[in-house]
Amino acid sequence: MSTSDPTQVPVRDAATVMLVRDGASGLEVFMLRRNPKSIFVGGAFVFPGGAVDDADRYDPDLETVVTGLSDEMASARLGIETGGLAFWVAAIRECFEEAGLLLANNGTNQTLRLEEPNMVSKFSQYRLAVDSGATRLVDVCKAEELSLACDEIHYFSHWITPVGPPRRFDTRFFVARAPEGQIGTHDEYETVASLWIQPQDALDRAEAGELEMIQPTVRNLEAVARFDSADELMSAAAAMGSIPAILPRLVQEDGGVRILLPGDRGYSDAETPDETPLQSGVGK
Repeated sequence: MSTSDPTQVPVRDAATVMLVRDGASGLEVFMLRRNPKSIFVGGAFVFPGGAVDDADRYDPDLETVVTGLSDEMASARLGIETGGLAFWVAAIRECFEEAGLLLANNGTNQTLRLEEPNMVSKFSQYRLAVDSGATRLVDVCKAEELSLACDEIHYFSHWITPVGPPRRFDTRFFVARAPEGQIGTHDEYETVASLWIQPQDALDRAEAGELEMIQPTVRNLEAVARFDSADELMSAAAAMGSIPAILPRLVQEDGGVRILLPGDRGYSDAETPDETPLQSGVGK
């Protein structure tokens, strides 16, 4: 399929997870800086995440290593017919690959801790193997008697890349408490820096031009900045009802491009091509 026509760019399913913790001065969120050489939002500070892979969807052993969530339950939460569990699995996998944090429980249903040097070394190798595709995350869980902590990850927002960019994503944002006993680190490949930061501090630094961010990142930071603690945020996220999809529109203005969101003046009047997503995944 030719992608010279912006309306013909396939929209890939994606999952992103905001990891939060209680810091010395309040709620903090984990952020990564994407490699400036990346084609997609190079240099921007983002949350761990990426496209939903086939292995996240079609592994017959998937539900055997998942805690507290079936595909039927996950799909209902996302408002799709089937394939919803893949978004949770992708969020966990991408978090492990990009940040080195594995949201999983051990055989006694306790949060996986990676504090002993041998465990740190072993899971560093697992991280590389999963990232390269040499090992499935399911196989790591089976080998280490782990279960993916999907029931501790809550759906938070839904953003679709507007028509125009050469890559488009239908992204589900999740929120999860960062696992104690693990240290988050960027991978030095897709991501080149990482930090724990209070949401409002991140917003202030973005406004000052110190941190580059895209609109969905900014808006999700604004949403979590309203909460004082991880407990408060997680409770609110668990109780959220239906979550609408947000599809920005790009408008040419004064030689540049302005981003309009639903509710902004001019959004409904903006002349846009057909915005119907050409899904490259399944479950829609």
